[in-house]
Amino acid sequence: MKILNFGSLNIDYVYSVNHFAEKGETLSSESLEVFPGGKGLNQSIALSRAGGDVYHAGVIGTDGKFLGELLCDAGVDTRYLKVSEDVRTGNAVIQKDKNGDNCIILYGGANQAVTRETADQVLKNFDEGDCLVLQNEISEIPYIVEKARERGMQIVLNPSPMNEKIFEINLDHIDCFILNEVEARILVRAARDAGKEILLKRLRKQFPHAEIILTLGEKGSVYAGTEGTAVQKAYKVKAVDTTAAGDTFTGYFMSCILQGKSVKESLDMAAKASAMAVAVKGAAPSIPKRDEAERFAEE
Repeated sequence: MKILNFGSLNIDYVYSVNHFAEKGETLSSESLEVFPGGKGLNQSIALSRAGGDVYHAGVIGTDGKFLGELLCDAGVDTRYLKVSEDVRTGNAVIQKDKNGDNCIILYGGANQAVTRETADQVLKNFDEGDCLVLQNEISEIPYIVEKARERGMQIVLNPSPMNEKIFEINLDHIDCFILNEVEARILVRAARDAGKEILLKRLRKQFPHAEIILTLGEKGSVYAGTEGTAVQKAYKVKAVDTTAAGDTFTGYFMSCILQGKSVKESLDMAAKASAMAVAVKGAAPSIPKRDEAERFAEE
């Protein structure tokens, strides 16, 4: 089984601040660091470092060629990565506060230059049973989902960043949702104070065909699907940068599942890997290798 991650690649500009800037406030940062990022790139690296056979498809500008090199170094096949001379690579402006939390502004750039022609050229190389991983940072996702379903691919969606474009996708084609509580509330149009039990119930009712993995931050995660339910605790570490925690979780969980691990085993590995990721600066550089995650010890 091959894994195709059709996803974003960004250059992340990370500003360390005492607190997040408020409306009308001019805030001096303590430092600026530049990292490779993008949910797609992060998830591909996590998928590969967890042992998956991963192909990354997407578009970068000439300023982002180093991102392709990084993917290759992580063991990701980049034959379907397109370099455009007409648009800059997508980027993110990230504020990181003293507690390690972050807020992010995205510029789509080349991530929004994915065309239907590009999608067709990539998808023709994948067949029934192969897995497609998607986020919400590239263009033409509804078309990609339709064409992948026609080919019999298993489709995994991390609906982040969550916005109305998600509802342009035929969500009945999604085999697995990996999402946090905020994304879940928007997806099922639940009240802001809806808890995990209500969210899981509504997600399962709305998408009875799909596997659901709901991430709960420091409270861990929960699975509901064909294998029943499973609860996973979060491992405690000193948070330095939470930027790639969710992407690390997604990549590790899917890679382990596709290698035949049980849901419980996969959730546990994903929790360990994401805990390690928040203890290191940067997005892609923080994602651990499989043997490192297996040796993880809680503080």
